[in-house]
This record gives sequence, structure tokens and C-alpha cells, in this order.
Amino acid sequence: MSSPELAQLEMLAQVDELVDRLTKWAEHESAWEPLQHCRALVRRLLTRVETLRIRLEAPLIVATFGGTGTGKSALVNALVGRECTRSGRQRPTTTRPVLLAHPQTELELLGLPLDDFEISRVDAPLLRDVVLIDCPDPDTTETETDGSNLARLHHLLPFCDVLLYTATQQKYRSARVGDELAQAATGCRLVFVQTCADLDEDIRDDWRNQLGGRYQVPDIFFVDSLRALREQQAGQQTLGDFRRLQELLSNELAASHRTQIRRANLIDLVQAALDRCRMHLEDNSPSFSQLELALEEEKRRLVGLMSDRLRGELLSSRHLWERRLLAAVTEGWGFTPFAAVTRLYSSLGNLIAAGGLFRARSSAQMALIGAVQGARWLDSKRQEREAEERLDRVAVCGLDDSVLRQSKLVITGYAQEARFDARLVEQGNFDSLRHEAVRVEEEFLGDAGRKVEGIVSDLARKHSGLGVRCLYETLLGVLLAYIIGRPAYNFFYAEPFKEKPLLPSDFYIHAAVFLVLWSALLVMVFTRRIRRGLMQRISELAQQLAENRLATGLFPRLEQSAAEVRLARDRLEALLITTTEVRREIASRPGLGAQIAPIVVLRPAALSAP
Repeated sequence: MSSPELAQLEMLAQVDELVDRLTKWAEHESAWEPLQHCRALVRRLLTRVETLRIRLEAPLIVATFGGTGTGKSALVNALVGRECTRSGRQRPTTTRPVLLAHPQTELELLGLPLDDFEISRVDAPLLRDVVLIDCPDPDTTETETDGSNLARLHHLLPFCDVLLYTATQQKYRSARVGDELAQAATGCRLVFVQTCADLDEDIRDDWRNQLGGRYQVPDIFFVDSLRALREQQAGQQTLGDFRRLQELLSNELAASHRTQIRRANLIDLVQAALDRCRMHLEDNSPSFSQLELALEEEKRRLVGLMSDRLRGELLSSRHLWERRLLAAVTEGWGFTPFAAVTRLYSSLGNLIAAGGLFRARSSAQMALIGAVQGARWLDSKRQEREAEERLDRVAVCGLDDSVLRQSKLVITGYAQEARFDARLVEQGNFDSLRHEAVRVEEEFLGDAGRKVEGIVSDLARKHSGLGVRCLYETLLGVLLAYIIGRPAYNFFYAEPFKEKPLLPSDFYIHAAVFLVLWSALLVMVFTRRIRRGLMQRISELAQQLAENRLATGLFPRLEQSAAEVRLARDRLEALLITTTEVRREIASRPGLGAQIAPIVVLRPAALSAP
């Protein structure tokens, strides 16, 4: 297999891959109206693609296009060498399109609405490879109405492969015809012809400058169609630009070039449709971006609200968490002096209350003191139970109906402005959200309690490290060593061997006072440290719990639809990049013109031709 054949197969594979990607992009439904509109447009485009594939080897359809009085019918007659269509000064001359075809051409393969044409069979050399259509004028009526020339033209143009764009010295600057050409040229090759060479001056240079920037203009032909027809009827050979025009059409539109021309037209049409989709989505992007910002802002507001309420519920039980943390730390330290002092201070209240029993002088006083102590114990248990219940209230403390209604009202407004399906934010969505909250409540509560216990365990390990233990044990141990070592030295060595007096009782009183104050200071610093770490971790837990609760927001279906829109837009951009690359690689026939960038205004008819 030769290299050109391999390149041709590779190019066909690229086109097929592009069509497959377009099909996958367009097959999904979207809750965003602009995206749904674009996908419907691409689906209609794909219908046109299949039609082009079916008639890939059929003769090319060449149509005249130009303002009224630009000699379209005369040019058609000259190209086939006989008068087949009516031409003259009457305007408009052509009111019903005329189709010229070779007697052997099977018109059914073209997919044209044959009932709309005047059909003429002509045995002309040019018609062996193409069929010619003499189209109505685009500028004889201001608006498109049923049965008007403009309506007939719009109905025919989607079937055309090549347009013969005719103009005269008076018509080449027509804005109306230029606007129609900009839309008609999408998915077509172009041949530019200045007619009436016997009457007009040569304006091709100025016309080329006017077309530059929007169209590829390889050549402009300056012809006298009536003279060319007379020459052919007289059996003479045509000359000049008309001869060059005949050779161009015979060579560039030959049967061997049909696939290349139609493939180039197809890629132009795909790019025009995708450009139109991108522009349509960009026009609606501001409202979509506002909806995304509103969803994020509502999520942040609700997260903050839930976080504050959760933090308040958890911090209201901080004394319980502190006692648990202190007990875990001292248990990890074992039986050391500072651990013993910490346990002593944590149970000081119970010890004082228990010491009251020694002051009882009767059984009644002892019973009263026991009742008070029992009440204190019951109150402690009640506080622990309330702390546990606060965890149970985590699932319902965050959002109430008033907050939900406010969020729904705000998001509904943005969703409607962005043209999203209103059913995504209906009240039923809130009911589903509450039902889901009830369903995951047990898992959520267990996770919250486990995280609180995990915080206590983590902080206990952190404050039970060797460095922390050495610091506090050393600070307390120095004083204890002095308080114990000084009397021992005095009693066992100084008094018997150096005959120094024993330490007075004031020393022991002062030592006891300093020991109490110093140990109290160390315990206070230590508990302050672990309390600060505990409060920070509990605050972080409250924030984390709130975020977990709103991981998908209050409007999960709407957020999912927004995410799908972003993904679809990214894929559309990727399709546009691929289409541009394929369009650059697919070379059109060198003698045929085309749009430099396909216009992005497409009529539905342009994509729905059978």
C-alpha cells in the first residue's frame, strides 16, 4: 500500500474518531438548558454527517449563489453550453430552482427534494461529474416567509457541496448578500465569479480585498456568460477566464476528488457547529458562574453555622474531656511523683468531701455527709451522661427548617437565572436530604464519638512523651530532693558528726507550703497546656464534622449537574482543538475557496438536511 493511500486511510480514521467523540458528547441529557440545546444541535449535525457518508460517491452538487441580476442563470447556461434556464432582465428571473443533471445521473442518490425543482437532463461534459442548481436570489425579499425565494434558498443550501458565487460591479459590495454568503458558505467550497464582463469594469482586486480575512480566495474569474454561450452554440472554443473556469470545474470537481471535497466540507460544518456551541455556552456562562459561586457561598455559610453550633455543643463538655485526658496522661506516666501529684489534685474535691466523714460526731452527721457525697457522685455521672447525649445531638443541631428554606430560596433564584431544571432544587430534594441524614445518623454519631476518643488518646500520647515527662518530673523532683535531702543530711550526718542542731519545725512547715504551691503551679501549667491543645483539636473536630456533613452540599443533584456541565465544556474545548487540527491537515482542493473560519451562526435547516 502506497504512502498516499496510508495517509488517506489515516485521515479517514481521524474523521471517524472525531465523529465517534461527537456522538458520545451529544448522547447524554443535561439539566442545563444551554448545554442541552448544544447537544441537540450536534445530534442534528451527526444526522447530516450520516447523510454525507451515504452520498459520498454521488456527483457533487454545485449551486449558483448571488444577488438578483448577477447573471446566475446565464452562467449556468454557458457552463452547459445551451439555454436550459430562463435568463433576462426580469427580476427575479429564477423563482423556482432549476436542477441540471446528466441523463445517466441517478438523482435519487443525491437525497434532494426533487419535487421542489424544475429538472432538466442535459448531456454536457461538466454534468458527468456534478449536478448544477440554478438557485433563487437571496435579496429579492427582506424576510423569510413560506414560498419566498429566500425560504427556497435556505432549504436548498444545506445540500450543496460547491457554491458559484456571482457578483457584478453593482452588487459585489451588497451587505445583504454578504451576510447570506457568510451563513451559506459553512460546509461548502467556493468559486468566485464576476459576471457581465461585457458591461462592467474589472473590480476583482477590490472584491478580493473585501473578501480577505474571511475567505480563502485562490482566484476570481471575470466572464461574459452570454458571449461564452454564443461561442459554444457556434461550435467555437471558449477563451479567457471562462475557459479557465471550465477547466477548474472539470478538474477540481472530478469524481476522484469528491471524497476530499465532501470531507473538507464536513469538517468545516463540524467546526462551525462546535464554535456555535462554544459561543452559546459562553453567552450563558456568567449566570452559570454565579450559580456556582452561590452554591459555594451557601455551603461555606452553612458549614460555618454548623461548625459554630457543633463547637458549642462539644466545648460545653470540655471539663469531661479534660478529666478524661488528664486521667489518660497520668495513667500513661505510671507511678511517678508528678503523676501522683496530678492524680491528687484531680481528685482533691472528692478527698475533701471524704475527709468530712472524720469530722462527723454522730451517725446522723455521717449519713448527711454520705448523702452529700453521693449526690456529688450522681451529679458527676449526670454530667458525663449529658456530654454523651450532646454527641447524639450533633446530627440535629446544625440546620433547621428556616435555614433550609433560606438556602432553597437563594439557590432557586440563581438556578432559574442560569436556566437549570427547577426540579433539582424542589422541596422534595430537602426531604431526601433529611432522610439521608437519618439513614447515616448512627454511622455519623459513632464516628464523632470515636474521633473525640481519638483526640484524647492522641493528646495523651503527645503529653506522655519522654521530653514532657522529664521536664515536669525534674521540676518537681528538684524540690522534693531538697525537701527530703536537707532533713536527711541534717539528721544522719550534720547532727551526730558535726554536732549541729536539728532543723526546726518551721522548716517543715515552709517546705510543705512551697511543695504545695510549686506542685500546684506545675499542675496548673500542665493542665493549661493540655486544655489549650484539647480546645484546638475539638474546634477542628467540629469544623471537620460540619464539612463531612455537607460534603455534597444541600443540593447534591444540582451540584452534580454543575460538575457535569464543567466536564462537558472541557470536552467541547477538546473537540474543538481536535477539529481545528483535522481541518488544518485536510487540504481542500487548491483551486476552490472556502471560509477561513466557519461562521458560527447556523440555521437548524443547515443541520437537518436529509
